[in-house]
Amino acid sequence: MKTQLAGRKMFFAGQWINRDRVIEVRDPQDNHIIDTVPAASVEDMLNCIGEAKEGAKIAASMPVHERMAVISKAADYIEANKEIYARTISREGSKTIREATSEVTRCIQTLRISAEEARRIHGETIAFDQVPGTENRVGYYYQVPIGIIGAITPFNDPLNLVAHKVGPAIASGNAIIVKPATVTPLSALLLAEAFVEAGLPSKVLSVITGYGSEIGDPLVTHPAIRMISFTGGLEAGEEITRKAGLKKISMELGSNSPVIVLEDADLHEAIGSTVSGAFSAAGQNCLGVQRVYIQEHIMDSFKEGFVERTKQYCVGDKQSEQTDMGPLINEKEAIRVENLVQEAIEKGAVLLEGGKRDGAFYTPTVLTNVPEDCTIANEEIFGPVVLLYPVVDLEEAIQKSNDVRYGLQAGIFTNDVRKAHKAIERMDVGGIMINDSSDYRIDAMPFGGMKKSGLGREGVKFTIQEMTEPKVVCYKLSDG
Repeated sequence: MKTQLAGRKMFFAGQWINRDRVIEVRDPQDNHIIDTVPAASVEDMLNCIGEAKEGAKIAASMPVHERMAVISKAADYIEANKEIYARTISREGSKTIREATSEVTRCIQTLRISAEEARRIHGETIAFDQVPGTENRVGYYYQVPIGIIGAITPFNDPLNLVAHKVGPAIASGNAIIVKPATVTPLSALLLAEAFVEAGLPSKVLSVITGYGSEIGDPLVTHPAIRMISFTGGLEAGEEITRKAGLKKISMELGSNSPVIVLEDADLHEAIGSTVSGAFSAAGQNCLGVQRVYIQEHIMDSFKEGFVERTKQYCVGDKQSEQTDMGPLINEKEAIRVENLVQEAIEKGAVLLEGGKRDGAFYTPTVLTNVPEDCTIANEEIFGPVVLLYPVVDLEEAIQKSNDVRYGLQAGIFTNDVRKAHKAIERMDVGGIMINDSSDYRIDAMPFGGMKKSGLGREGVKFTIQEMTEPKVVCYKLSDG
């Protein structure tokens, strides 16, 4: 497996290329250099877009069975080299080896679903005779590729979130240029390697490494790019929408997900699920549990059990199978989280557990009595911090859950189906998990949020819908 080749070069329209200027990829656990990747220039990105124009024609001309075969072979390649992929994810990012292995498994599933969905890109017949005077017309519509897709991906799922853009793009006959997170580019390059080994034609896929401040604008603004698929922060997403121009935009912009725990819930199950949902991937997860609203009669029991379970969370070496949580992506992010927690404490929040930083590590942290005017109460923390709030009833829990500008996913623990359905109907989120935390997703489901949490939906089938557009065909029949 050519991991060193892929790790040091970027994938430019089917070719592995170097550049004199490089970016250091560091392990956040001890900050040592793992590898370097090229720092692409504006000229590199513009040239890549030029190559992708031909790639889009090649991709659109690939028969469905060829698209399916290539994607399936890429999945097979990753599965055969699963340990190397997992080690790469864990080394360049924050995930423990167990979390990284799970991500590789999901990536394989994402690609296999993409291959299957390629055969299900359907159209429909249209009843043109529904209008008087057009009885002699028949026709249909079918879905066609949109062209070139620009994908900008984050660090927290450096393989599977790239697969969620690349798999559907190839399945639907598009070319795609991926700009991976600067701090975690190696996993995206390994995904490109899998597609090379699978026989993907040149120019259909590129993975261009570089600084977003330099190569982001050319990708976002170029008129040949017909769609931007972005996963990342709200501010960056808003900036992209201002610059993109007339093109499709799909965005997943994060959240500060709420979970409601009612007094009739299975308390043991609710505690275990919310602890895991809050601290997996060091809390750097758009679905991560950030706010928990607990009915006041069980607040003390829940709080006691939650803190006890948090204390058992093992923080340490990412490569150890015993570790539950590793570092944040870098020390700067850990300091940012530390400052948010300190602001809340200074305003009256009570620290129940955690609140300690060591380099890029930040201990799982539990706060209560958090004032509503704290930044941490309103914005996405993207770190291992959870806020516990007592509420009188479901009504208050729903009101407080909705009283933010985000709405990605939520969870509710209750054994009362009527209360569950009340939450389903009234919570302003893209998905609600019953008797589970907000941190649950399968790769086939529609995934995205309301309000400031994004635009459009991911999930392979739904991404393909975003990456294609309908073309109408109408035959006017003669009387002869």
